[in-house]
Amino acid sequence: MDAIWLWGIELIRLIQVVRGPVLDGIFKAITFLGDQEFLLILMPLIFWNVKFRTGIRFAVTFLLAVYVNVLLKEIFAHPRPFDLTSGINLIEIEGYGLPSGHAQSAVIVWGMIASEVREKWAWVGAVALMVLIGFSRIYLGVHFPTDVLGGWLIGAFLLLLYLRFSPAAEAWLLEQRWQVRFALIIGVSSVLLLLRIVPDTVLALATLAGIGLGGLLLDQLRIRFTADGSIWQRAARFFLGIAGLLILYAGLKQLFPGEGESFYLLMRFVRYLLIGLWVSWIAPYFFDRLHLATEQA
Repeated sequence: MDAIWLWGIELIRLIQVVRGPVLDGIFKAITFLGDQEFLLILMPLIFWNVKFRTGIRFAVTFLLAVYVNVLLKEIFAHPRPFDLTSGINLIEIEGYGLPSGHAQSAVIVWGMIASEVREKWAWVGAVALMVLIGFSRIYLGVHFPTDVLGGWLIGAFLLLLYLRFSPAAEAWLLEQRWQVRFALIIGVSSVLLLLRIVPDTVLALATLAGIGLGGLLLDQLRIRFTADGSIWQRAARFFLGIAGLLILYAGLKQLFPGEGESFYLLMRFVRYLLIGLWVSWIAPYFFDRLHLATEQA
């Protein structure tokens, strides 16, 4: 394994020979497409302005994939390039390297979007983004090539599972009573969380629980939200919704305990639970009350 890591470091150095301020900026922008902050904007956009049920399906798949990525990183416990050669990284990051979360998320997120669009051009664009986001992690010196390859392979496997089983799973869930769906949301989130309680699993599972419970509440309260509507309705939904999301994301981060402080993980769970509820229930409720949503026929 040491030989593979040394080869990876040499490849990173070779790639960085051509680096400069412009390329650094380009690849930092590309890598942002796999960052948590970007996905916090993309997922609500799908919920509020594309199709609500598609947003639920995407979010559940993505958040479970984040959980899987965290577990695999801890199982493999592989170092990052800058752990072996200081100064090779162009951005600061923590944690283990294999598999690359950005590479894995790129395959899942953009693959799901392309599968929904069902056009050749969408798949071409999705594959291009998968490759570029993965390559950006190597260029920036935060992942070995093997980390990125591992992320692509795991992402492809999870994407195939999504494409194969999500339609049947969604149909089955919609046939169940609300009590069964409630028990599944709480049960799955709780069991997975108890298996491994670290900041990133708390983030993924709290958001998952919030989105699941929010969708269930929206259905039970018979709030007939749909993502259709005029351009101004869509724009208003997006900007008002994102404003509320940022208040929860950034505002509660300042109010709640920081990492290492008492009750940090508990309040982190509450914060991301509220974010999930905002995306799937609270924001759609206000959109409906403000006449920013088109009622279903």
